[in-house]
Formats: sequence, C-alpha cells, structure tokens
Amino acid sequence: MRVSAPVYKKFRYLFMSSLITPFNFPNAMTSRKLAPALAAGNTTVVKPDHQCPLSTLAIGVLAERAGIPCGVINIVTTDRSPEIGECLTSDNRVRKISFTGSTKVGQILLKACASTVQRTSMELGGNAPFIVFGDADVNAAADGLMQSKFRNAGQTCVCANRVYVHDDIYDEFATAVIKRVNKLKVGWFKTSSDITIGPLINRSAVEKVDAMVRDAEAQGGKVLIGGKRLPELGENFFAPTVITECNADMRVIKEEIFGPIAALVRFTNTDDVIASANSTDVGLAAYFYANSLSLCFKVASELEAGIVGVNTGLVSTEVAPFGGVKHSGMGREGSKHGIEDYTQLKSVAFQFK
Repeated sequence: MRVSAPVYKKFRYLFMSSLITPFNFPNAMTSRKLAPALAAGNTTVVKPDHQCPLSTLAIGVLAERAGIPCGVINIVTTDRSPEIGECLTSDNRVRKISFTGSTKVGQILLKACASTVQRTSMELGGNAPFIVFGDADVNAAADGLMQSKFRNAGQTCVCANRVYVHDDIYDEFATAVIKRVNKLKVGWFKTSSDITIGPLINRSAVEKVDAMVRDAEAQGGKVLIGGKRLPELGENFFAPTVITECNADMRVIKEEIFGPIAALVRFTNTDDVIASANSTDVGLAAYFYANSLSLCFKVASELEAGIVGVNTGLVSTEVAPFGGVKHSGMGREGSKHGIEDYTQLKSVAFQFK
C-alpha cells in the first residue's frame, strides 16, 4: 500500500539574525528581538545605538553567566552605523535582519537587503493620533494622554503625537491636561525620587522640538505651558509643553515629535477626524477615547494603525503583537507572532510503500 501525506510545518533553522536597536528603550528593545531569535535557534549579531551601548553589553554579560555559548550572541558597539549596516545586509551568512528606528533608515536597510534577499522585520517611525470624542470621560482621557505622551519624555515610537479633541470638550480637556502637566517634575532621575520626566537624548533632539514649538507659534498655536528649554538643568532638557489651536500645516502635526509636546487640534465630525488621523504615510499606533460602543468599533476598525488603544494610553504588552502598517514597517514583535520571522515554513511530502 502506498501512503502519501503532505506536511506543512514551521521548522527551526540555525541561521544568523542581525538585530539593530534604538536608544530609547535599550534593554527592552534588545530583549524583544533577542528572545525570539534565540528561541528559534538563531545565532545573532546585535548592534545597539551608539548612544547607549552599555545596556546591551550588560545583557551579553548576563547571557554568558546564564550559560549561553560564546558566539551565539555577538554584540557590535560602534558609531559607524552605515558601515556596519552595509556589512550586515550584504553578508549571505545573515539571513534575517530586525530593525527598530526611523523610517528613513529602515528604507535604506530594505534596499540593501534586496541584494541578499534577507528576511526583514521593520519597526519604524510613527505619528500616533490621539482622539478624544465628545462623549469621552475627560479626566480618563487626560490621564491616558499623560501616559502616552510624556513617558520617557515623549521619546517612544508609540507616543501620542496629534491630539484631536471634540470641540464640545476641547477647553475642558486642555485645562485637565495642563493641570496634570503642572505636576510633572523635570530633572535627573538620580538626584531625586520625585522626578517624573528626564532629558532628551541629545542636543539635536532639543533643537528639533524647540523649532517645532516656534513653528507652531508662528502659525497661530498657543503655548499654554512649557515651550522652552531648561538650560539650568542641562542642555538636553525641554519643558513639558501643551500647544492649543494647532492645525494640519504645523510641524507638530505633520512630523513625529519625539519630545514632550502635546499638540491639540479641534474637530467636530467623526469621519473627518478619522480621515485626518489616517492622512499620514505611517501607521504604528493610534488612540481614542469614547463611550459609545458602536463608535468604538467603527473607529477601531477604520484607523490605519497596527496598534490601537481604546480608552487606554498604554498599548505595549509582551503578549500582543507589536508593529505597524504603511511606512511604519512590517512584521511583528511580541506574542507568538514575534517568533515566526525567525523560522522557515517547509513543506514535506511523505510517501511509503
């Protein structure tokens, strides 16, 4: 008797993956990439951001202590990122690259990976809308914005960027946010236990957010709090800022801020605000607050983002897939989906006599 049965299965492959991580959450970003790569049997080359290499080196030391063999985790620390990127994307021994960073750099890496047909996971830039509908709980929405906007001084890829507030509650919401921002204490975390917001990563980041504030003011935006550098604390500090009466032509709306600026825009129509939220070429995270269940389902389904927070300002969790759509990248990290890109699907056809 002849038996034939096709089998489809994801097989662990012992190939090399290159993992490129950003500055803002060095331990979390490295762990998020390293764990599934190792679980799938990959060896790895990890290149942390040159501004924060020590965290990744510490992970390497812990891996050695845990008994992971030498050569399984290889860490490259350098400020010559373009040269290392070219090396990793052109070497046929590297079969997978996972990158978290800007869309611009991600596009460069994708082009480079074409020559070796490398598999890629790209977690790129965002410009997250945060929508507060007229029936929302204003205080809950203000709390959610504080969680999303000012965490890590606004230096997260899923930070709320464009804050759309229904005209009926606009002033009330702005007042609630300002009340909360007033309670933030800026400084060096090592100097006091009550510090709630720290510095930006470098002087260029400060110059960028300062220029954004000046651009908003020039176009009619009103800075209700903050809007200035804090040189008395250090050159990398910028005051938590709330700007009202923002519009679509301002840099704080068109560009990813990556700093402690909340830019508020008025809206009146649901379809119009969804269109505004989707009007960018990126789509990583999106947030909205509403009480109507039908409205929640409508907005959640129509927002063009890989991650949507409904009545919450915190969307990252290791048990859910993390990643975006459009120019925010491809692939997912976290959950069971995070390991799939480190495996290969193989079809095996068995036949016996």
